[in-house]
Amino acid sequence: MVLAEAANPLLDPWRFQAHLEVWLLVAFLVGARVYAIRVIGPHADHLRRGEPVVTRRQNLLFVAAITVLWLASDWPIHDIAEEYLYSVHMFQHMALSYFLPPLALLATPAWLFRALFDTPVTGRVLRGFAHPVVAGFLYNVVVLVTHIPALVNQSASNGPLHYTLHVLVVTSSLLMWIPIVSPEPSLRIGYIGRMVYLFLMSVIPTIPAAWLTFAEGVVYTHYDTTVRVWGLSATVDQQIAGAIMKTGGTVFLWSIIIFLWFRRFTAQFHGQQTYRRGESSLTFDHVTRAFDQAPAIREDDVPRR
Repeated sequence: MVLAEAANPLLDPWRFQAHLEVWLLVAFLVGARVYAIRVIGPHADHLRRGEPVVTRRQNLLFVAAITVLWLASDWPIHDIAEEYLYSVHMFQHMALSYFLPPLALLATPAWLFRALFDTPVTGRVLRGFAHPVVAGFLYNVVVLVTHIPALVNQSASNGPLHYTLHVLVVTSSLLMWIPIVSPEPSLRIGYIGRMVYLFLMSVIPTIPAAWLTFAEGVVYTHYDTTVRVWGLSATVDQQIAGAIMKTGGTVFLWSIIIFLWFRRFTAQFHGQQTYRRGESSLTFDHVTRAFDQAPAIREDDVPRR
């Protein structure tokens, strides 16, 4: 039996599997970006005076976003995540919800973001769904729903359901990140609001994370297979998934909170400690003018001993 399994190439978790839909999606996104920047951008009505069509930083962030999307959705991460290890599945969802959305938003020029959503209907819908309360609520609902055992087991063998869940994860995550790093400043909240908001986003995921870590037995029967990648049992794999969700997500969000805290209060501290007042500085002309305006000293004013 063991020799038969070893001889069967379909049981090899590292066998190459082509994902044409991922390649087409990546090619479409890259082509759309190039067309928007080079053809539409220079003549766009939403491009304000003095605003660059795109910056080098935005191009680098776009490359990073596409790289994250490709690696998380293609072989081998996608195949290991969907067929063998739920811990890799958890890492895949972290990449699609924590890494990809902020990179994609930061890589989008403000004029392009306004062109896509600056219409009476789409603009109103976007502002409604991107409101911090609404976006945070939708994001956490998706987090909880995508960890329901029956849904996870069913999605592993149901292609349309599987991709629908991934679309929900990415869409809800994009909405969740808009109040933090939106290309349009009017959709971003203040520094204190962002820190509180990110703290709240780190709380709800601890529920399924704790459940996975301390559950007795295997929660997701789909991942209880005879082929064990890296020798990880189904229970250990499940516990690692909970640790990734809890520790990895919390560390990532809290790192951003600390960065925002230092950016908000360190700049204010340095501004208060500076010896410069405004833009003026003492020059030789100022000293000469002050002496000229001072009253002359009379001989009677000099004290005598």
